[in-house]
Parts: sequence; C-alpha cells; structure tokens
Amino acid sequence: MLDREGFRPNVGIILLNQRNQVFWGKRIRTHSWQFPQGGIKHGESPEQAMYRELHEEVGLLPEHVRILARTRDWLRYEVPEHYIRRDARGHYRGQKQIWFLLQLTGRDCDMNLRATDHPEFDAWRWNEYWVPLDVVIEFKRDVYQMALTELARFLPRANHHNRYLRGGMRPHQRDEPRSERGAAQAVGAEEPSGELDPEA
Repeated sequence: MLDREGFRPNVGIILLNQRNQVFWGKRIRTHSWQFPQGGIKHGESPEQAMYRELHEEVGLLPEHVRILARTRDWLRYEVPEHYIRRDARGHYRGQKQIWFLLQLTGRDCDMNLRATDHPEFDAWRWNEYWVPLDVVIEFKRDVYQMALTELARFLPRANHHNRYLRGGMRPHQRDEPRSERGAAQAVGAEEPSGELDPEA
C-alpha cells in the first residue's frame, strides 16, 4: 500500500528497558541491525500496526509494554534504487513512518524472536539511547535522528542515563548481542544484503 508519492505507511518502534537503553535487533541471516519496524496494513491504525509488529518481530504482547509517546507527524526516508526490488522500481520510493516510544514493563525473557513462522531478527541487544545513530545505514540516519530527538523528552526522568541528553553527549559503548535465547505527541549498523523488500 503506497501513497501517491510512492511512500509506504510504516511504524517504527523504540523499545526502552528500565535503564533507558533501546532494543536493537539483527536482521535474520545478515549483519544488519535496526529498530523493529513494519508496514501498516489496510484498515489498521498506526497503534494497531505497532502492536502487531511488536509481537511478530519481538514476541511481546500489549501487556508487556507501556506507550510513552509517538511522533506527531510522518517521518519519511527514501530508499536508494539499488536496494529496491526490481519489480517495485519506479513506484516505491521509501517509507513514511510513525514512531512509538515504548517502555518494557515485562522482562527480557518475555521476548521471543520466533513468535511467528517468518522471524525478522535472529539476535538482539540493548544499546544506549543514541548509539543507533552511529551505526544505522546512512539513508535511515536522518529519520532515526528525528525520531530519537523528538521522543527523547518523554524518556523517564528518574534515570542516570539521561545525563547524555542533558550534556548533549552521545555514548559510544556497545553491549554484546544476545542470541534469540538469551515535537511529539504523548500517548501513554545496518547494511542490507541484496535488495530491500518494500514490505519490510
């Protein structure tokens, strides 16, 4: 489902743990890392799509999270032509996204990367809030910057990790990946291999 300009409606998910670190997933059988995201189906609201994608990609249910905020407007990025499937070229330009900031109220062990028959990720880790800007693929970086910046003011305040926001610093330490085992509206290092699926 594309709009008249060739952008597919999509949701992005920034999932926080109790230390204000963000969930970062490794796309299956690649070395690409990204936030959970996915298309909005016909008849779905962005919130409905977010909960569906959260379960499909991370295995979490609505009772495992709390919505802290969402971006007010669509954030768009264009996909370079050489990453687009040949049959979609000339029609598909990229994604327009609503981003959600979620607080994990469940536990790490509630996550299940194989909740469906078509898993998106095969590993995950927690990263400091700003780290994804340093490692995401270039054509998504501006949207990540806009989403993280717009939603940063909704981070829970009683947390020492917010010193990065107050001081204007971006941390650079990175946690080791875990295997699959192991102006906003308050609402309550990726490197693709081959061509991107515009449905992703």
